[in-house]
Amino acid sequence: IRYFLKSMEHSIWPSSAVHLIPVSTAKNGVSSKSRKRIMPDPVTEPPVTDPVYEALLYCNIPSVAERSMEGHAPHHFKLVSVHVFIRHGDRYPLYVIPKTKRPEIDCTLVANRKPYHPKLEAFVSHMSKGSGASFESPLNSLPLYPNHPLCEMGELTQTGVVQHLQNGQLLRDIYLKKHKLLPNDWSADQLYLETTGKSRTLQSGLALLYGFLPDFDWKKIYFRHQPSALFCSGSCYCPVRNQYLEKEQRRQYLLRLKNSQLEKTYGEMAKIVDVPTKQLRAANPIDSMLCHLCHNVSFPCTRNGCVDMEHFKVIKTHQIEDERERREKKLYLGYSLLGAHPILNQTIGRMQRATEGRKEELFALYSAHDVTLSPVLSALGLSEARFPRFAARLIFELWQDREKPNEHSVRILYNGVDVTFHTSFCQDHHKRSPKPMCPLENLVRFVKRDMFVALGGSSTNYYDACHREGF
Repeated sequence: IRYFLKSMEHSIWPSSAVHLIPVSTAKNGVSSKSRKRIMPDPVTEPPVTDPVYEALLYCNIPSVAERSMEGHAPHHFKLVSVHVFIRHGDRYPLYVIPKTKRPEIDCTLVANRKPYHPKLEAFVSHMSKGSGASFESPLNSLPLYPNHPLCEMGELTQTGVVQHLQNGQLLRDIYLKKHKLLPNDWSADQLYLETTGKSRTLQSGLALLYGFLPDFDWKKIYFRHQPSALFCSGSCYCPVRNQYLEKEQRRQYLLRLKNSQLEKTYGEMAKIVDVPTKQLRAANPIDSMLCHLCHNVSFPCTRNGCVDMEHFKVIKTHQIEDERERREKKLYLGYSLLGAHPILNQTIGRMQRATEGRKEELFALYSAHDVTLSPVLSALGLSEARFPRFAARLIFELWQDREKPNEHSVRILYNGVDVTFHTSFCQDHHKRSPKPMCPLENLVRFVKRDMFVALGGSSTNYYDACHREGF
């Protein structure tokens, strides 16, 4: 495990174990050995997909400062705005393996305990002063940092806080110190902050914000509440999207039925914990097992034996295979194009206002889930990307060419890696143009038109694509 942890310092994008899709219990993993992934690292990437390696990437255990490509641009480009999508940090499981003891993880924040961050103590102190801050209901009823000696289900851990303090500090060094994105006397309307109603997303957003703007003025902070994990605001009703989702879930179910080794493994684990196989599977044991792995806690045992690493590898390997088939069958892509459209449309609207010289909402932060980031990545055409790890970050940068002030470009980065030219709307651009970025109009055209073209049919707008007959 120590080897794997060392290797993961230089890698980009993990496979997962948790839900790709809201409201479903569908699971997905990552990449296949036969496919080349975005920016693989030949030094540390195993020659074939290793389920434990992939799982440890997913844990994203804080270690040395990572390399990142955020903020890289020729000197004559000026940074105009930044739009950050994050997955919450490391959390306690959402499920319990039946008849076993819950993993003992402490969710209080202790400054001298690993993983350590120099701003952790100051973060706790600052959060304790935030009771008068502005949070849209129901966020105002949530705790601002994790604080239970035995973590509650789904609670952010100290690891999760440290992951986002690191993210925030990294973005501060690049966007504030180097590029001066915000003035020193920044105002409330220059930030746009939005989170789902889970404590882990609010707390992750606050940890990143504290790393980005240490000791920020609470009076300038306003977090909006987003009821949907897709961040679709008033555009959530989309029957065709739900039809893609149902077909994708059916695909996942049929793939699982074909995997006799997976069924045998669930059967063995069910005997160990003395419950029916169906009940064990419904309890999503991989979610709890990942917590054991990420926190170096032994897998649970009963008088009938122990859940072990071989069980874990079989389930994780199935997820990796599921991810490969998911890409090939394209049902999830249809779901993603419709699922990600509202938030991408909102983002390009914000960018277009910034190109007109508007100074509000220069830094946007969406604190979200794997089921938020995954459809956006898929919709952008980043099919080779790993599933969003804990504290994953997807960033859209908007730049202005000082030599041609009317020209604006975008860069897209995932966990610090520039993936702009891997996107479906810009993968051919650099073959035709020497420019180091993608023209903003490529992204706008993609969101306004090409996303619907990719779905087939004759729809030219979101409403028609969502209500298409005969799908």
